[in-house]
Amino acid sequence: MKKIMIVMILFVSISIFFCACSHEAATKGKTAAIQITDIKMAAGINDDLMPVKTTDTFPKGSSKVYCWFKWRNAKVNTAILVKWEFVTDEIPILDNVVAIPRKEGMGGVSLVMPEGKALPSGEYRIGLILEGRPLKSYSFKVE
Repeated sequence: MKKIMIVMILFVSISIFFCACSHEAATKGKTAAIQITDIKMAAGINDDLMPVKTTDTFPKGSSKVYCWFKWRNAKVNTAILVKWEFVTDEIPILDNVVAIPRKEGMGGVSLVMPEGKALPSGEYRIGLILEGRPLKSYSFKVE
């Protein structure tokens, strides 16, 4: 049964939300690598693109989780690889590339199960990666 649930994860979808903030990077005129300045897992993201009900542990039966993050010093359209993993059974879930739209801002990505399905209980990790270099990772649970 658990293996069937894990296979179902392969059919998840990912949503991307970004805020176009107008702040300029402190390193204007210099080449700087993007920095992830904050990261949180949440039950949702509100209309202001802020995390709602931040948590590291989601209840059994959860079908959607959000990863919210802030960044700075990005080149416009920087491509970041987002990797979701089911750590409990060492199974990659989903890799997706997102384009960061501004030098500085905030946004998030979500992992969504198909209708009527829930994320299996266990340990998960999301990683944000730039050109093979980890920027930030975050672990969370479903129990």
